[in-house]
Amino acid sequence: MKRILAVGGGSGGHVTPIVAILRELRRDNPNVEVRFWCDKHYAPQARRIMEDYDRSINVRTVASGKFRRYHHLTKLQHLTIPSVVFPNLRDLFLVLFGVVQSIFRMVLWRPDVVFANGGYVCLPVGWAAWLLRIPLVIHDADAVPGLTNRLLAPLAKRIGTGLSLDHFDYDKSKAQYVGVAIDPAYKQVNETEKKAFKKALGFDPNRPLVVVTGGGQGSRQINDAVAYHLKELLEQTNVLILSGAAHYDELFSLTPQNDPRYQLKDFVPGLPKVFGAADIVISRAGATALLELAAMAMPTIVVPSKRLVWQVEHVKLFVQEKAVLALDEDKFEDPKDRSLVNAVNQLLENDSYRKKLGANLHKMARPHAARDMAYVISGVIRKRR
Repeated sequence: MKRILAVGGGSGGHVTPIVAILRELRRDNPNVEVRFWCDKHYAPQARRIMEDYDRSINVRTVASGKFRRYHHLTKLQHLTIPSVVFPNLRDLFLVLFGVVQSIFRMVLWRPDVVFANGGYVCLPVGWAAWLLRIPLVIHDADAVPGLTNRLLAPLAKRIGTGLSLDHFDYDKSKAQYVGVAIDPAYKQVNETEKKAFKKALGFDPNRPLVVVTGGGQGSRQINDAVAYHLKELLEQTNVLILSGAAHYDELFSLTPQNDPRYQLKDFVPGLPKVFGAADIVISRAGATALLELAAMAMPTIVVPSKRLVWQVEHVKLFVQEKAVLALDEDKFEDPKDRSLVNAVNQLLENDSYRKKLGANLHKMARPHAARDMAYVISGVIRKRR
């Protein structure tokens, strides 16, 4: 029986593709044994995602940490500012502890391959796999490779990428462009299905619906902007906010909970049906989220996080293809800024533009990414045996 250890965390964009890839792996070998490890912070949501797929999958957390780097600080400042130095030192010890922790677990349950799908939790596990001579496969979804993937890439047997290899400096002999794996449930829906999904959510099926998501962690900037303009938005459309667990309580206190045109949820495991009900989605610019929406040909307003360089780069690529409508989150610092309301109104009032935006986004979908990544992982196992 094949044993696969999958690792990912930090956001749903690192976890949901794993589920899609596992489905493909189990299609060829139903008896494959899988375990999933993630960071402690994201564990509650990761467990919910995994349980929605298969409750029998063993989900455990691994000690891990991140290296804080800030573009506005010099190298000397990174070594002298206490609020940067001490957390980095603490997290260095967490990473080392995570390596020892991972080695111990992998000695007891030795996987045939370790698949690291992103997030800083992958670093200690990847190092442990290399030390134990267990094949490591990584996937890099982002336009700008993060530190974890840059450190693990030389140790990996194979590397899958979410964008064409032109965006990466990885060894071309072991890197392959596969795209970002998504659940096949993310697909285009017709108007009859859309109305049925709206009705199932409790909305008037004949009114447009805007779904707002900041990813698994949520986005305070997006949530606050929508909440400030909610009254005006509800004159035109129904609104569903997926706030993220960390922001739910605060947003609950700021928005009406007895208006049939509005709903607030912290997390929804069945996102394909939620997005399928939407006429417009407002989202961050994570690679997984964008390609899920691309598969659905969803008219999308994106608000990239300026702190995450790869999101900014993603948006450049998608805007170049006229596939999304992009907004600057810095403008949200002024609560009265109307860029978000104007963008929603622009799409609601121009049906042909809205459909064209969705069609252009759909062209960027990579429907066989899960199958291709599963084939890469299976190939590493076959070579080992």
